[in-house]
Formats: sequence, C-alpha cells, structure tokens
Amino acid sequence: MKLTRSRATIAALATAVILTPVVLSGCSTSSAQASPTCPNGKVEFGIEPFEDPQKLEPAYQAIADSLSKSLDCPVKVQVLEDYSAEVLAMQNGKLDLGQFGPLGYVFASERAGAEPLVSFGTADGKLSSYTGGIWVPQDSAIKTLDDLRGKDLALGSVGSTSGDVLPRSALAEAGIAENELNLNYAGGHPEALLALTNGSVDAAQINSQTLGTAKAEGTFNPDDYRQIWKSEPIPNDPITVAKDADPQFKKAVKDALLDLPAKDIEKVAAYLDVTPPGQLIEVDKKTYQPMFDLAKTMKLTEKDV
Repeated sequence: MKLTRSRATIAALATAVILTPVVLSGCSTSSAQASPTCPNGKVEFGIEPFEDPQKLEPAYQAIADSLSKSLDCPVKVQVLEDYSAEVLAMQNGKLDLGQFGPLGYVFASERAGAEPLVSFGTADGKLSSYTGGIWVPQDSAIKTLDDLRGKDLALGSVGSTSGDVLPRSALAEAGIAENELNLNYAGGHPEALLALTNGSVDAAQINSQTLGTAKAEGTFNPDDYRQIWKSEPIPNDPITVAKDADPQFKKAVKDALLDLPAKDIEKVAAYLDVTPPGQLIEVDKKTYQPMFDLAKTMKLTEKDV
C-alpha cells in the first residue's frame, strides 16, 4: 500500500539528490581481464539511499578501495535512487553486490535472489542493530500513539524498514487506522527529521541512525523533543551478492569483506549508528527472518518497496 505524498513532499523530492556519481576505486592493471573474482572486469556495488548520497559516496570509498585491493578488481560504488531501483538493478544483472535495508533485502531476496553475506559488527564482535522511533516536540500534547489521531506524521520513504513499515505496523497494533491521521512521506530519514524540526508536522519517524548523525552534526537536540514510540532492535543492513554470481566470486568477496579492517568501515558505520565499529559480521537469511515475518503480517508486496 502506497500513501499519497503531500505537495511539500513532492517539492522536497524534486530538489533532492537522487543519484551519486559512480566511484571507481583503484586496482592493478591485471584486473582489466575478467576472472571469477573480477566479473566483467569490475565489481558493481549498489547502495541503498539511507542517507544523503553526497555523504554516502565518500564514506563507501574506503570500503571500495579495500575490496579492490583484496579482489584485484575495480569496485564501482553507486547510490541508487531508491530501494526499488536497487532491487531492479540486481534483478537485471546490473549489480554484483548490494547493500539493502533489512526490509528491502526481503524483496531483493524474493525478486532478485540476493544472498546476504555480511553486516556491520560492533567493537565487541556482535551484530549491530538500530531502532525505529516516532518523535514529537517536547511541549507537544501528544503523549502516546493514540494521540496521533488527526495529526500530521512524517514518514521517511516508501518501503523503508524504520521509516515506513515499522511505524505503520505500530499504528496498526495500536488499533489506529491510517485514515485517522495524515501520513506524509518526506522523501527520506533526514527529510522526516527536518519536517519535525521545521514545525511542518506534529510528529515524525526518526530512527536511531538518523538521530545519531543529526546529534553529531548538531542539527537535532533530543532535549527539545520526546520519543513516544520505539521499535524492537532491527538487525543492521546486509551486504548481499547476486544469486547468479560465480561461487568463486561469492567466496572471495565474502572472505574479503570479513577481513576488512574496522578503520575502513568506520565512516559508513557512523551513519548506521555503529560507534565504535568492529569488523563486518557474517549473516544469513535466518538473521532477517523477523523482517520476512513483518512483510507477511503487513501483507506487503514488492510494490510496497
């Protein structure tokens, strides 16, 4: 189910940066020849737009550089327009690797056969997680989800785990029909937060990742706001491989990812609220079973992503 975007949202989307320039990391000349660990002479790595693409592109450069050295193959990083664009790119053979949001992975798995390899670990070697949340101004009369009836709630983007589906699931569990309040997609997590701080909505979804970034940048003071809902922990984004990839490539890239030094991951990890980060952690489909269950409960299809 897709919700109607407000005119303000459409205007925000129209001015948003939706695609970053492709980044080609360096490697030796020997990688120009295609090999099992260098399909088509390069590795295409797609990233979900969970933060401003202008910020994500340089953050992923360190990961791309490290992978390039390990695989002796150029790694091209591209931040896609949205979740569905990334799923479609992998389905059409345009991506060798893809980092998806947890719920985006569900549909990437079902539609494109994406196979999870690793996710982001904490400094003590555990799989990291984050939480979804709904926030209101400190002086708001809204105290609980029930008080959202008749109010404006800013969500992130269609298909986002914490920015769309989990808040809507929480409303459903609270017995609140979606037509009892005004739900607007702001165009992303940062945009939803901005809608709240600008006073254009009564409440907004803000996940712990966006909160951490905004606090670090000084653009959000939690003391001025209150959290009225918080989700259960969500396992962090998986980095996946295309199901049709050569088995030698799958093994090589998984080994290379697991061997990446924490320092090469820290810039990306900071945007995922993993501070301090450890090395990447091996994951599999079972890790994200709660997301498959959520999709089933909410009766979601790939059209909802």
